[in-house]
Amino acid sequence: MPTPRRSVLVVAAAVLGVGLAGCGGDEAEAPDSGAASAPASDKKITVYSGRSENLVKPLLEKFTQQTGITVEARYAGTAAMASQLLEEGDRSPADVFFAQDAGALGVVAKKEMFAPLPQEVTAKVPAAYRAKNGAWVGVTARARVLVYNPDLVPAAQLPVSVFDLTKPEWKGKVGVAPTNASFQAFVTAVTVQHGEAKAKQFLAGLKANDAKVYDGNAPIVEDVDGGKLATGLVNHYYLGEISKERGTTPEAMKAKLHFFPNGDSGALVNVAGVGVLKKAAQDPDVRVFVDYLLGTEAQTYFAEQTFEYPVVDGAPAPAFAPALSGLTVPGVDLNDLDPLEATIALIKESGLVP
Repeated sequence: MPTPRRSVLVVAAAVLGVGLAGCGGDEAEAPDSGAASAPASDKKITVYSGRSENLVKPLLEKFTQQTGITVEARYAGTAAMASQLLEEGDRSPADVFFAQDAGALGVVAKKEMFAPLPQEVTAKVPAAYRAKNGAWVGVTARARVLVYNPDLVPAAQLPVSVFDLTKPEWKGKVGVAPTNASFQAFVTAVTVQHGEAKAKQFLAGLKANDAKVYDGNAPIVEDVDGGKLATGLVNHYYLGEISKERGTTPEAMKAKLHFFPNGDSGALVNVAGVGVLKKAAQDPDVRVFVDYLLGTEAQTYFAEQTFEYPVVDGAPAPAFAPALSGLTVPGVDLNDLDPLEATIALIKESGLVP
């Protein structure tokens, strides 16, 4: 089994004297002309990361090396980290929440804990991948796909819809990771798009159809590639990660990716993104962090090294995946993916997890 996701973080040479809430625009109010100037850099920030330490730590080290800004990072699952922020409230030491999915960002944003980001920051990212009110902004995008082994499932027999996977012909042939934040966000999207009854029916159908339960996406892809499992619901980038671990290419892997067509719920595109806590709204070091994440260098890195989709123009898509603009995605607003607790309850009720 490969190690969890690895990547690089990113860092910036942005103007240090500009505060996050000090740029004005439709999504953030400019301070009064008599307001106090932004505080000076103290060369340190605290990041609550819902992304894995193996992914984020190398990035934070680069950030410190290139900017001299020390980062205190705290790691947990995205849902758990969002819950911690809500529990801490105004007492939280966090400056930035770097979340794995939009739903967790929405949970924190709904409690009005984030400062609105300046329009000049959010405007870099398409509207579909950021909060309507500027509370958070996407950094990378990830597509839900069906990974499959063509020796076990010929391409001509692939399902048109993710809901087809509850049919008898798929019994015992599908892997899922119900405790993974990406799967939970997908189930939330099903609820938003089709209603709770449809989501319950789908989850119950997977359970009744003997879906194979995994702790994460990577082992699903490994078992599909090795012929131990026919198909699995995962994010697209895991094929790139595992091929990189093995010193090969995605194209050379036995496992292949099926992107559900026609705006099917199985084709959800979610984002990893950041929100800035209110107390850090004027922190120039935080602005450096956010600006670099949305810069061409970082976006290109994510595409080439972690195989996620960049959300800012100027960076290439992962070579083995179709362009983000070419995907036909379901009509789900990422701003609506915040009822995480309800989704987790639905998944537990289905019996997919204890």
